[in-house]
Amino acid sequence: MSQLAAPQLVVNSRMLYFGWVPADPDAVAALVPAGLKPMANRQVFMNQYVVDAPEQTSGFGAYSLTYIGPDLEDAYAPDGVTPGRWWTHYFNSSAVVRDYASARGVPAGVGTTTIEIHGKKLTATTTSDGVPVIRTTVRVGRKFGETARGQLRYLTEVGGSFVAGNYPFISEPVADFEVEKLEFLDPTHAVYALRPANPLEITWGFYAPRASFAYPGGETVLD
Repeated sequence: MSQLAAPQLVVNSRMLYFGWVPADPDAVAALVPAGLKPMANRQVFMNQYVVDAPEQTSGFGAYSLTYIGPDLEDAYAPDGVTPGRWWTHYFNSSAVVRDYASARGVPAGVGTTTIEIHGKKLTATTTSDGVPVIRTTVRVGRKFGETARGQLRYLTEVGGSFVAGNYPFISEPVADFEVEKLEFLDPTHAVYALRPANPLEITWGFYAPRASFAYPGGETVLD
């Protein structure tokens, strides 16, 4: 771990982050490696966000990212409540960030994310190697809700060991928020295994026009 790059700070990203119950719980469970445990309902998380300017990061530059995977039991964040998370897909527009994430065991691949708002309709689209694979449609308002802060925990595998990274964050979500539609657009892409159940069952989520975090914070090699 001593040879990994220094932590990075990202401020005021535009972030859509939420979770759902999947259509194929067995397929989701199969993506969790032995030694880790998915949640009982096999719920999935996804973060679609955009960093618009280099000045918003301590060294990454501007980039966009969608990451996704199963929530985990028995690997909770420091609050003891929020599940730990296992990345299965990580679609990033920046070679700098992909190299940084790959060194930490993240399955970083080439992709872009766009977030567009027209009135109260937000559309977030994720592409993988230029092909649209995920599209989220959300109703959002302009009034801010209560500021959220804390730490999340993501697990990766580095050199045959699981590594838990704590990621401190501060986000300013909008008060009016509802995921109306979540579409997985390419049945041939591996990420399709994480598609949502029908009807859509959202477990939690937010949209924050300003979300800041350290990437990553403390890291621990697990036994």
